[in-house]
Amino acid sequence: MKFKTKHIPYRATGVFTPLVNDYIESKGTAQSFVNYTPNLEGVKNAIEQRKKYPTNRKVLVQVLQKQYKELAVKTTSNSSIVYEAVNANVALLEKDNTFVITTAHQPNLFTGPLYFFYKIIHAIQLAAVYKKEFPEYNFVPVYYMGSEDADIDEVGSFNIGGVSQQWNTKQTGAIGRMKVDDGLLQLLQNIEGYWSVKPAGKEALSILKEAYQKGYTIIEATLYLVHAYFGKYGLVVVQPDEVNLKSLFTKIMEQELTTQFSNKAIQPALTKLKAEYHVQSEGRDINLFYLKEGIRARIEKQGEQFIIVDTNITFTQEQILEELKQYPERFSPNVILRGLYQETILPGIVFVGGGGELAYWMELKSVFEAATVHYPVLQLRNSFLFIKEKPLNQWSSLDFQMDDLFKSTLDLEIEFVKKQAKENLALTKHIDSLNKLYGSIQEDVIKIDASLGDHALNLSIQAQKKLALLEKKMIRAEKRKQHTSLSRIHHIKAELFPNNNLQERVENFVEWVGEYGWEWVEVIMENSSKIKADFSIISIEKSVG
Repeated sequence: MKFKTKHIPYRATGVFTPLVNDYIESKGTAQSFVNYTPNLEGVKNAIEQRKKYPTNRKVLVQVLQKQYKELAVKTTSNSSIVYEAVNANVALLEKDNTFVITTAHQPNLFTGPLYFFYKIIHAIQLAAVYKKEFPEYNFVPVYYMGSEDADIDEVGSFNIGGVSQQWNTKQTGAIGRMKVDDGLLQLLQNIEGYWSVKPAGKEALSILKEAYQKGYTIIEATLYLVHAYFGKYGLVVVQPDEVNLKSLFTKIMEQELTTQFSNKAIQPALTKLKAEYHVQSEGRDINLFYLKEGIRARIEKQGEQFIIVDTNITFTQEQILEELKQYPERFSPNVILRGLYQETILPGIVFVGGGGELAYWMELKSVFEAATVHYPVLQLRNSFLFIKEKPLNQWSSLDFQMDDLFKSTLDLEIEFVKKQAKENLALTKHIDSLNKLYGSIQEDVIKIDASLGDHALNLSIQAQKKLALLEKKMIRAEKRKQHTSLSRIHHIKAELFPNNNLQERVENFVEWVGEYGWEWVEVIMENSSKIKADFSIISIEKSVG
């Protein structure tokens, strides 16, 4: 296969927010919401500042070593996924000159949308780039598993072959703590036929079957899956729903319970953001969840009582602080505090996230300051659009460029029809002539009676509207002549933008790994941008000869 990449600016796609576009282009007030610019200079400054914030590396390494030791035990005799690159990187985390490049995502079913992979690949790339640029330091790529961040309604489905697949289970609570059951195994069996006929589908399917075994938690399944695919690159998976890691965060969680500091700290940023941009998340008075078997519920304070929403569980302040002390694993940060937890347990330098993630991180600088936690460099993750050979050739035959893919279907139709029409479909010249004519008429009638000037202007406006309507009718008539080509535009757009969404937000990795094997991932690594933020369109053609 031959893969060719074209990079275009994010703003040119028209699908990213003004805040994200301004941030990566250093425009407007976006930079005022962060501490560092997403470039080498920003990373250099972040390293120097990060040294001032201690991390309990000993506990972190102990937890990770235990995690990977248990993972090795789960490995079957015919499938070895013990990677020395991971063990080496875990050991490096004990050293003060080692920092991490982190990306985070919930443990979506079978990884969920494509950008799950894109995030991880970008973190791996950046770790290598920064090691080359700053050889005196070590950089470890980390996937922070948001195992307690969501429930099944948010991450319990995935899309394959244009059809959404939903895990139906009676389990409740945090998704990571749920277990693989007969319903999930049946779902895997139902879609086995789709994967098994793909050229490299059987290999991808075998790893999924190995990961999702009955009785495994979704945490264990996701750890196995991600490690099987990316362990060879040294990617370290951090599973934060762990008592010893939570113990490192109890001081901040206690601060939240007793003073509700995060909600107060975030207000100035929200006010400033609302003046120019969209606010991603406003948080709550208490930005913590309470976790127990089958429960993932918000904590609210009502008077002197702490209420676990939608349960009959209540605490006094003394009781909830004792609960936190005895069972820190029962408390979980929501979106406002999750980054604080991440950067408390990890020696982070760069956080790699999507547009929505960066938007809510840009609300949080003051929250980090209030908790005395280092705020990292924010790096917009890579984005891709893959186009196969057949639609690529069809697109070229329509005389469109790759950049045109992001135009609306209506705009593409009009542009195509105007290019193909033998006669000029634009009445612009005639409208200009009409304006001059009525301008002259208006001047003459004003000389006779000034009150007639408005009447002449109104006639001009009516005439322009009628010509514009005539132009639309001419275009519709030409569209009927070009029906076949216009249908092809619709088909290509629907294929590349399923449900009018970016491909990366809908499709699953197995569709691509199953078709092209692991070469698909290697192509992403080789052809994507690293530090510079660009959207990448990758076309696929069969090799000749």
